[in-house]
Amino acid sequence: MTINGYATTEGTARYRERLRETAAENHFRYEQQLWLSSIGIGTYLGPPDEATDQSYTEAVVRAVELGVNVIDTAANYRFQRSERAIGAALKRLCDGGEFARDELLLCTKGGYLPFDGAPPRGEEGVRHYVEETFMRTGVADWSDIVAGSHCMTPKYLVHQLEQSRRNLGVETIDVYYIHNPETQAQIVARAEFEQRLRAAFEQLERSVADNKIRMYGAATWNGFRVAPNTRGYHSLERMIELAREVGGDDHHFRFVQLPFNLGMPEALTQANQTFQGAHVSLLEAARALGVTVVASASILQGRVAHDLPETIREPLGSLATDAQTAIQFTRSTPAITTALVGMSQRAHVEENLRLARIEPARTEDYERLFGTDEE
Repeated sequence: MTINGYATTEGTARYRERLRETAAENHFRYEQQLWLSSIGIGTYLGPPDEATDQSYTEAVVRAVELGVNVIDTAANYRFQRSERAIGAALKRLCDGGEFARDELLLCTKGGYLPFDGAPPRGEEGVRHYVEETFMRTGVADWSDIVAGSHCMTPKYLVHQLEQSRRNLGVETIDVYYIHNPETQAQIVARAEFEQRLRAAFEQLERSVADNKIRMYGAATWNGFRVAPNTRGYHSLERMIELAREVGGDDHHFRFVQLPFNLGMPEALTQANQTFQGAHVSLLEAARALGVTVVASASILQGRVAHDLPETIREPLGSLATDAQTAIQFTRSTPAITTALVGMSQRAHVEENLRLARIEPARTEDYERLFGTDEE
């Protein structure tokens, strides 16, 4: 049975209120008229097997119980299995009556060609799957696909959105990201890329009107982190201009996602964006443009979660583990709303969500990490 509804001001406020006794006051942030947790659960890693499916379902349920109401996935994560595991978790959470759909921000992504449950065998198997699933059904042409794996045409996004809604078992997805659009920008000419992006935004605005999504945006890896003269670079200001062209001032491009962690701080430290002629960081541009920033790779698959020096640990609160310290860095960064952490096991959820009880680092302590005067 499909779960109706979507995240609302009232629902997310209710969720925040139910955590009042256990969550720190500033664990929740008010963005896009929603109360969102400063830590979210990601579902990228893990083998495509039933044991991992069940583990993710348990992890999502436990995360929601402990103070996470931002859930992130993508169609291609674990060959659609992560979306389906989240769907099972949502059914348990909502059917039990303890939680409601309107309390949770559900985010997924489309762009990469996702296999179904497992990868086909060999190159011939891959080609056969793509032909049968996308070409012969009229969803896409070979010319629509770049790098052998990425497509963002309107027809393709419609197909992927319907697939994600089925996988998740929901009527409406709160945030739908175009997944790594820089994959296209690295290959096609800039004018062609912007034309494709504009067409994608136009389709996503229609999906908002049809109540299939509430908001949309771009989830990137390199696009917002590289220099402006780099092929594949994204200008957030230009993206918003394209969204305004198709959706007017009330367009629904409201979110961006990019890696941000102790080893990848470019969103804060690089002035590679522009806003009204000034050179600014991605975080500054997003704040000026009314776009909510969600950080992915908060612990960089564990690579920034061990052997941290005291000069980092102490300003961030001398927390129990380096993983908590790395998450604390990301969630304490000004203009980042939610730090996503991949958590496929209940034990990791319980360890990391101890942070929900702890306040983010104070501004003056955070600034000591960089020696900057970040407002």
